[in-house]
Amino acid sequence: MEIYRSLEEIPASLGTSVVTIGNFDGVHLGHREIFRTVRTAAEREGAVSVVVTFVPHPLKVIPNPKKHLKLINTYAEKENLIAASGIDCLLTIPFEDSFAALTARQFVEDVLVKRLKVTLLVIGYDYSFGRNRQGNVSTLVEMGKEFGFKVQVLEPIGHEGMIYSSSQVRRLIQDGDVVGVVPLLGRQFSLGGVVVAGHRRGAGLGFPTANIRTEKELIPASGVYAVKVKIDEALYDGACNIGNNPTFGNDETSIEVFLFDFAGDLYDRELRIYFIAKIRDERKFAGVDELKHAITADVAQCRKILGATSVIEYREYLERV
Repeated sequence: MEIYRSLEEIPASLGTSVVTIGNFDGVHLGHREIFRTVRTAAEREGAVSVVVTFVPHPLKVIPNPKKHLKLINTYAEKENLIAASGIDCLLTIPFEDSFAALTARQFVEDVLVKRLKVTLLVIGYDYSFGRNRQGNVSTLVEMGKEFGFKVQVLEPIGHEGMIYSSSQVRRLIQDGDVVGVVPLLGRQFSLGGVVVAGHRRGAGLGFPTANIRTEKELIPASGVYAVKVKIDEALYDGACNIGNNPTFGNDETSIEVFLFDFAGDLYDRELRIYFIAKIRDERKFAGVDELKHAITADVAQCRKILGATSVIEYREYLERV
């Protein structure tokens, strides 16, 4: 997949395109269906398939009560997921004040028509765009007639009455429902990070943990989780604690992982945590011995769950499209 990180990077030789536009945070199964539609239409029309998105997310720029929105994916994760969808080109437009000031007509004429040579635009039924969100589906249909491109409007996408929604994905993850999020994402929620120095209490308890620093904005609710952890190409079972360790009275929130059956130095190494199930909420224990007993029980429960669970990685679930 070719990635253009500005309008100026789009080559004049791009050719005609089938385009979809959106934020696509989470790249859930609804987004996957949109990409499938775009890719199929592009193949039929002999055009290139193009996904247009924005960096940063518009709600990070435009004043809005939701401005402090926590993104499901990092931008690198989103690029990987869209690439795995079989899309030809990804255009990530820098969402700056100057771009936000474009009228709906300027966006259509300058970006879609002149630069992308769009022949078909695939959008959701409630799509709006342009300065002050002045453009909508009707606007696009009329402009399509004027400039010679078709518009395909997709109704809400879901399964058995459940609509695939980034907002619903966020709510589930923030509630710690990492099982319930799988039918929306089509995969387990995961986060990547680097192992950094922590308080080193785990080794003293008999459960040495790796303390994770991540760029991920959206973190599951505090608690203990059964997880799979990928280091390079190796996959390990483990238990992950998210929270402030109330037994020890920490102020900051940490992400700590105890890997089962692993020996070695992890400092400064990158790993990815796949959240399989939440075991319990975080709580304060009366002392170290009670904490040890709880961790021992947690590990036993995690082993039981993880022994019957496989990781669904984005490459696997998207290649089955």
